[in-house]
Amino acid sequence: MDGGDGRSEQIRDRKTHIIAVGNQKGGVGKTTNAVHMAAALGETGRKCLIIDLDMNQGATRHLGVPSNSFLGSYEVLIGEEQPLDVVITNGDEDLELPKNVDLIPASRKLENTEQALHQKSKFIVEQNVLIQPLRSLEGKYDYIFLDTAPNANVPTIAAYKAARWFILAAMPDPLAITGLNDALVDIQDAQQNGNPKLEILGVILSGVDGRRTRLASQLIAYVDRTFRFDDGSPAKFESSISRSVVVHEAQKEGKTLFETHPQHKLCEQYRELAREIETRLGVVPAAQAKRTKAAANTDGEEMAEEAVGNG
Repeated sequence: MDGGDGRSEQIRDRKTHIIAVGNQKGGVGKTTNAVHMAAALGETGRKCLIIDLDMNQGATRHLGVPSNSFLGSYEVLIGEEQPLDVVITNGDEDLELPKNVDLIPASRKLENTEQALHQKSKFIVEQNVLIQPLRSLEGKYDYIFLDTAPNANVPTIAAYKAARWFILAAMPDPLAITGLNDALVDIQDAQQNGNPKLEILGVILSGVDGRRTRLASQLIAYVDRTFRFDDGSPAKFESSISRSVVVHEAQKEGKTLFETHPQHKLCEQYRELAREIETRLGVVPAAQAKRTKAAANTDGEEMAEEAVGNG
């Protein structure tokens, strides 16, 4: 049943890492990070799925998928569709997605999730509606990224309940610390009420480069103080993401930077972030990740200089 190419056997061997990406504050690079982490990992051959759980459809739009044109996460959450039946892959309907990246799109209907579930059955436990769909995807992807909304609605809470890992995103903003703190409270709540295995994988800081502003300094200090692992090491990823107008240019085209500006310094930052993620998950040994990073820095030095010169 593998079509003679061994594909099914390869799929069955995948260890699936389910990672929610979020912050209880919008506009902090959450979706940009989710999409580009998947693209960076896909570039290395990892099979990734992004499930857009935000009714604002950030990941869906970022990948150039027309709004409300496909069935997606809403239908999965309310039990009308199986995940694999609504997955969009590269080439579907002439859509071009990043290499090895699939998508379950979002729609505005997500705002009606709670009402739809209540109408379906009064015995449905809302927080659990993602558990079985994600279980059905085990072994088919290396990474599943849950792109959550910046509020504690049903899809977001379901993501906290079903995810194994959580990546927090933040950038200098007057409400950034409040958003991180609220997300941390929700993570702890999920750990104590049904998902004890949920762990923070790391904190990504975006837009922190050049001369540090007061807001940036406060954010970095807060993250360093608040987010640490049990051994005392910082949860903040070493790789931070710079601010650049090319991100917005790529968004307008419905593309990632790996498609529009593959040699830009931000792409290398996301590649470094992908290596950190795999190291923290034990997918790639730390020594191997360091060798890979060193080789990339050496081989890509001239390309990086050119990319920086181009903005």
